[in-house]
Amino acid sequence: MVDDRGIGLRVVTSIRRIMRAIDLYSRQLAKNYQLTGPQLILLKEIKRLGEAPIGELAKNVNLSNATITGIVDRLEKRGLAKRNRNGKDRRQVNVQVTSEGLAILEKAPSPLQERFLKELEGLGLAERQVILDSLEKIARMMNAENIDASPLLITHPPTASETTLDANADGSSPK
Repeated sequence: MVDDRGIGLRVVTSIRRIMRAIDLYSRQLAKNYQLTGPQLILLKEIKRLGEAPIGELAKNVNLSNATITGIVDRLEKRGLAKRNRNGKDRRQVNVQVTSEGLAILEKAPSPLQERFLKELEGLGLAERQVILDSLEKIARMMNAENIDASPLLITHPPTASETTLDANADGSSPK
């Protein structure tokens, strides 16, 4: 049996392990594929849709239009995505993945949250509800329940070489 202090330390250690796992995944993605989590997720969503306007992409991946525009700018600069004017309404611009983007997607790992959600779905409803309740309680205990956060599992701030990457997926501008 673990005493009260031991339980508290184990909880904090578990939270730290989760944060570290997300950070390591984000760094691996940046190092091995020169992509951030949001870039990978957006590329996958564009591929899924075939071609889509910024607004639809923003809605589908739970990020702001401004954030999506910035990510698309960087993907376009790298030749992984391109913008096309809609033939019917020239004011509307759609985004699609290029052949280079498709090649990256073939090699890149699945986004961390996809793996997590698959594992989570394997649990029973009651167990998922206990996890949700516990995590929401932890967020409240950390005064984090009102922090706006997208469901993207990414953490680390950009390094000097990543200043054009999308570490600020919450829509804030790079520091």
